[in-house]
Amino acid sequence: MSDEEDGGSLYVLTAVLLTPTQFPAVLGDDFPEACAHLGVPPVTDGYGLVLGQDEEGARWTVVVDDVSLVATAIASWDCGMGYDLSPDERTIVVSLAGWPLELTVSATGIPEPHDPEQGADGTGRVPLAPPSGEVWGPVQRRLGADQIAREWADWSGRVAADGGAAAAAHPGLARALREAVGYTRDAPPPGRVRSAFAGEGVRTLRADGPGWSLVARTGGPAFVLLDEEPGEVLAVPGGGGGELPELAGLLTALDGVAARPA
Repeated sequence: MSDEEDGGSLYVLTAVLLTPTQFPAVLGDDFPEACAHLGVPPVTDGYGLVLGQDEEGARWTVVVDDVSLVATAIASWDCGMGYDLSPDERTIVVSLAGWPLELTVSATGIPEPHDPEQGADGTGRVPLAPPSGEVWGPVQRRLGADQIAREWADWSGRVAADGGAAAAAHPGLARALREAVGYTRDAPPPGRVRSAFAGEGVRTLRADGPGWSLVARTGGPAFVLLDEEPGEVLAVPGGGGGELPELAGLLTALDGVAARPA
């Protein structure tokens, strides 16, 4: 595809969606925060992010407003099919130096991936870069919740009989669930609560807030990760009680207000 900034070529390596129902966890707790990280307005239809290298090997993230094209490419790649992702230059919103995600692939026949000089994209920003894995914080907390969602069978099997009870007294867990209940009463920013298909009659739920992430499946267990507890995963008690809401009812209510893929 063409690079709007200098008319050169971009060798596309991958692409991801940036929509209210699906966006990279590294970018924020919700869709507006993710958009702000890239300096684009949180439009309803969202964007596609195309990650690639120019002819000199420099890393670029191209934000396009042709969401359908990017979604089609991703679906094709997921099915093992080839797809030439070449967005029209008119769909390019901005080209940003760097990649916000860690990629292990690179284009062949050009120099190794590297960031262009600061300011090369015309924004004056430091090039985008993936987060460090050495320090626990909001990004690592959200990525941890993503991992639990991907490995659900394994994690749900780890819930011991007293796991939830042990976590019940944690003040951070009570705070997170209290704020999650608040989402069911007052609409949170788009993307704070998301629901995705996980099987017949089952949904995977994801909710994020200041300092916490919740991942769950309707009719099943739920887990909470906290900024204040590096690497810890708290199982949510199912029966509620005290400061904690009844889990099944909370998940049903969250599913009712969640953003869902079209």
